[in-house]
Amino acid sequence: MGRLPVSPVAVRRLLGEIESSGRGEHFLAIGGAKELALVLQQQFFRGGADRGAVRAGGPEGADIYVHVLAGQLGAGDAAVLRRARLARVPAIAVVEGSARVDYSIPYVLATDVVWVGAGDDFPLEAIARVVAGRLGEDGAPLAAHIPLLREAVCDALIDSFARKSGVLAAAVWIPGADLPVLTLNQLRLVLRLAQAYGEDSGRERFPELVATLGAGLGLRALARELLELVPPAAAEGGRGFSAGRRRLGRRRVQRMAGWALKGAVAYGGTRSLGEAARRRFELASKQPPDAAARAWP
Repeated sequence: MGRLPVSPVAVRRLLGEIESSGRGEHFLAIGGAKELALVLQQQFFRGGADRGAVRAGGPEGADIYVHVLAGQLGAGDAAVLRRARLARVPAIAVVEGSARVDYSIPYVLATDVVWVGAGDDFPLEAIARVVAGRLGEDGAPLAAHIPLLREAVCDALIDSFARKSGVLAAAVWIPGADLPVLTLNQLRLVLRLAQAYGEDSGRERFPELVATLGAGLGLRALARELLELVPPAAAEGGRGFSAGRRRLGRRRVQRMAGWALKGAVAYGGTRSLGEAARRRFELASKQPPDAAARAWP
């Protein structure tokens, strides 16, 4: 029997970490312009959010704080956003107005501001994308309770983990050294996606973990086969400094092509794995438990 790419201890530790991160309260807080904040809260509820997962009020204790502004920034707005900073709660701003006013919002990055026209509906998809980008992996437990965030959070997770796999595969030049790291990265992605859909991270996840391990080994075999197709640096006659530089340059190009190929396979494979896992969890969330269990190949 072949050796597993990751140790059972590492897998148990990862399962424990994901499970621990899902414990406790996870909620999104909305404050600022009271009437607009309540409207936004109701839109999240209409999207299926748990009642305790979207709260009107201050940022303390929240996973993320959304501050709604009706036009100009007031002294009270800055004070609340400062409270979020002191409480180490990520904050984004949703600004209503007919045009983008020329002022900065304290304690909020420019990329974390969502603009909405006066009288328009809140752009929930844009808000979800900003929330997902701001929280990263930490958005998965919140998405389990707020379905309107789920698509954006899963998109961000798949993008982030696929890029990380591509960089890891291309950066590690010792044969075989990248496999445990890449496998754990892919396992982590699948577990975070399961968490975003409200799935447990215990023994129920064994089928996905086994499938992920198999997919990782298959991707590595594919990368090895493709690397064999990379033509070796051609032997070149001649002596002297110029000939040596040409041979060295060709070898360098060959190595770079190999690294790029490994990175592309790891990136594409991780993305495909994440998309397949997301479809499985989405299907499971819409089916009775017995039918969902049979859906996994």
